[in-house]
This record gives sequence, C-alpha cells and structure tokens, in this order.
Amino acid sequence: MSNPDNLKYTTSHEWVKTEADGTLSIGITQHAQELLGDMVFVEAPAVGRHLAAREECAVVESVKAAADVYAPVSGAVTETNGALDGSPESINEDPYAAWMFRMKPDNAADVNALMDAAAYQAFVDSEAH
Repeated sequence: MSNPDNLKYTTSHEWVKTEADGTLSIGITQHAQELLGDMVFVEAPAVGRHLAAREECAVVESVKAAADVYAPVSGAVTETNGALDGSPESINEDPYAAWMFRMKPDNAADVNALMDAAAYQAFVDSEAH
C-alpha cells in the first residue's frame, strides 16, 4: 500500500490529514501497523487535552508490542474515534481510514513542516537499511 499523497507524515509514523474545518485527523501509518501486527487495543488522548508537538499522547497495542503515538503538532484534542474501542483491528484493515483522534492545531502552518508522502517513503526506506 502506498502512502496517500493528501496526508502529511511524521518520523514516528503518524499520518495527519487536514480536515475541511481546519482540524487534524491523526492515525498510524501502514508501515507502523505492519511492524506492530494485529491490533488489540487503542488508547486515545482525552478530549480537551492540550498536546505539545511530539508529546506521547496515545497508545496502540498489538499482539506483538505496545507503541506510543505522538502528537504531530501542538494543539487541543477535539475528538476521539470511539469505533476503535470495539474494533482496533480496523487499523490493520485500513490504517488511513482508522483515525485515532482529531485536534485543533495551535498553528495550522506547523503541519507544513511535516513530511509529504514521498519524503516519508524515503524515510521508511532509509530506516530499513
């Protein structure tokens, strides 16, 4: 699966989608879910929590390991994806549809500093060697 061009990416393997209302949807990438394996639990940050960029804010657990999820930029959590509570495996089925939480960024321009799909793929490829 390729990384969608309409998203931004972090070095800690989160994807970021800017929604029409200016909020950001955040999830983990295809690469991350492949490394982790079958998801069994997702813990999202609390709605209203203010996050600093690169702050540990959520956890995904698979049959193999638990991994932290990091805030891509600074901002406040506006929503969590309750559907993941009952079906965390939806991250494995389509990681780019299974967003974990949404946030309102403190500065929308901060998203521009994140990697585009080509840069993220180059980063993943460089990590593999």
